[in-house]
Amino acid sequence: MRVEKSWRRSSYNPLRPPGFAVRTFGSLKVRFKLAVLHNIFFFVLAISVYLSVIPPFAQHIDEARDQELHVISEIFGAQLPIAQGQAAQDLSVYDFREGSARNLSLSPEGQAFLQENPGATWKGDRHTLFRLGKSQGQYRRVSLSSTFYDSALRQAKVSLFVALGTLYVLSIFVLEFMIMPQYVYKPLHLMLNADRAIRHNDRENELINEQFILNDEIGQIMRSRNATVLQLRHQEDDLALALQKLEEQDRLVSLGLLSTSVAHELNTPLAVLQGSIEKLLESTQDSHTLERLGRMLRVTQRLRKISEGLVDFARVRRQYTEPVALRGLIDESWNLVAIDEKASAVCFQNNVKPNHTVIGNPDRLVQVFVNLLRNALIAVANGGEVRVESKCFPRGGQNWISCTVIDNGPGIPAHVLPNLFEAFVSTRLDARGTGLGLTVAEGIVTQHGGTISASNRPEGGASLEVVLPAEVSPASAPETVRNTQT
Repeated sequence: MRVEKSWRRSSYNPLRPPGFAVRTFGSLKVRFKLAVLHNIFFFVLAISVYLSVIPPFAQHIDEARDQELHVISEIFGAQLPIAQGQAAQDLSVYDFREGSARNLSLSPEGQAFLQENPGATWKGDRHTLFRLGKSQGQYRRVSLSSTFYDSALRQAKVSLFVALGTLYVLSIFVLEFMIMPQYVYKPLHLMLNADRAIRHNDRENELINEQFILNDEIGQIMRSRNATVLQLRHQEDDLALALQKLEEQDRLVSLGLLSTSVAHELNTPLAVLQGSIEKLLESTQDSHTLERLGRMLRVTQRLRKISEGLVDFARVRRQYTEPVALRGLIDESWNLVAIDEKASAVCFQNNVKPNHTVIGNPDRLVQVFVNLLRNALIAVANGGEVRVESKCFPRGGQNWISCTVIDNGPGIPAHVLPNLFEAFVSTRLDARGTGLGLTVAEGIVTQHGGTISASNRPEGGASLEVVLPAEVSPASAPETVRNTQT
């Protein structure tokens, strides 16, 4: 029936379903993908802008060139008196020449047209105009230089390229060093760190701080992740608590079987011992002997009640409970412990408040405090102090009383303290103890709906605290309030 804590050591990860391979998206890999995507986007954007701007601009240049040719044609066609050398100076920008048709590369078709239309102008190509000269067989040619327009177009292309390149670089800078780190890289980095904390069971850093979560889609993913982690951790804690309770029940069942066997074996010799003591009481008249026999009879009766209690403990049945004055209960428990001759060397103080009353079974509670006081007595056997204190406090809408057994002995070893209430845990197992007393005490307190805990005091010694439901009388209520406030 023993339940092993194998789930704690298993490789189960609540955030990783079976068969799902966890992929770690490193920051460099993410940056590379995002950089490729937005680089392609801006490259396509730049090409689109370039192709949409340059053709209209080139067309505009061609229209301006044709318009200038038309203006020159109008000027060239006018019969303006031009002196020799002046025309070359005024029209040099247009490459003005005079000469034969052969020298000016005038086509026969152009020659025929000009001969038939002496006042007209012949357009040889998109850059050249021809007209008849003053002398027979002479012609005039004006060529429009395209250097200016080609240079303007080239400069426009370079300017547009520089402008788009600058815009591209600025966009990359803003996106890569301002927008992406704040809204993409940083959230991914936070989630990676939080997931790493989960893998290392670092609960302090497994949640993403709310102040770093933005109000966007990634922020919604981060909040959903935090909520999922919290829910899983809550379920893990519930599972651990259920496992702990199951182990406690398993331990109590084992202890119950053992206690039943022990009680069965003790009942017969205890009955014989009690009968013998009762006969001795009837046959003697010495007062000192009667006192000692009476004490032996009470101890024997207590042992029989303890034996019966062990049987009841094994049956795990609900005991009859009633209001029990805690101070008198502690006195009775100490009287049983004080049978040990070492008790005379110990200073015992019962500082339990007279009005503190708990709800429980007196016999079972005596068994609890006898175990606690006996352990304290053994711890200070060479002379020391044992005292019991109590206080009342509210918790969960109910009043509780804490009764603490304190000693100034060497304390509880650190390696024993976490498992002190487990069966067969004892620092004196080889000589005087079995390691069952505190386990039985814990089982009785748990059946009463209370708790028991142990700790070492900073000034030395041990402290064992029992918390039980309180039955607070009206007279003790003000004092209870004062205790809870202090």
